[in-house]
Amino acid sequence: MRDVFAKSMTKFFRFIADTFFAKRYGHRAVVLETIAGVPGMVAGMWLHLKSLRKMKTGWGPQIREMLEEAENERMHLMFFIEIARPNWFERLLVLIAQLIFWWFYFIIYIIDFKTAHRMIAYFEEEAVISYTQYLEMIENGQVENVPAPQLAIDYWNLDTYAKLSDVIIAIRKDEIHHRDTNHKFADEKLNVQNFKDLKNSIPEEK
Repeated sequence: MRDVFAKSMTKFFRFIADTFFAKRYGHRAVVLETIAGVPGMVAGMWLHLKSLRKMKTGWGPQIREMLEEAENERMHLMFFIEIARPNWFERLLVLIAQLIFWWFYFIIYIIDFKTAHRMIAYFEEEAVISYTQYLEMIENGQVENVPAPQLAIDYWNLDTYAKLSDVIIAIRKDEIHHRDTNHKFADEKLNVQNFKDLKNSIPEEK
């Protein structure tokens, strides 16, 4: 049931993204990365409050991982704002989408955190597919391979002359990590030790 719900929500949000943005991947990324920054913050906040309520330690690694994920997605948004230059309608859409998704995900996380993480893992799988398609469009000349924003160069320590394609590759690598992390969180209730095992088990993109 968890898997069915997670996949159905993923298909629904993919349909919305395809309907509004089609192949306009830069503008699509602005809205989606705004939403993508929500789950990590919700999870980190809830685990933090859970630790306070129970007056126990042990959730530190999970809290930090989730907050780092939220921050990473926030930085993705900052890069695409410089690239896509969203208009007023897209900025309004971002505000509405964030408000709706925050409460939607927060409720799901309280009810069943494993379903919540599984859904985000599937979201990240879709993100990897979308960024791969975006990269193919750049390589085929359908999208101009503009210089990478300085913010992205500094964030990933990219080459001074890095291009948009380099940014997409770096973002896709981040999304692969988020995908694997959320699948792992959905599979088991992590403690400190198996969280360390997770860190060592996630493969790097070749």
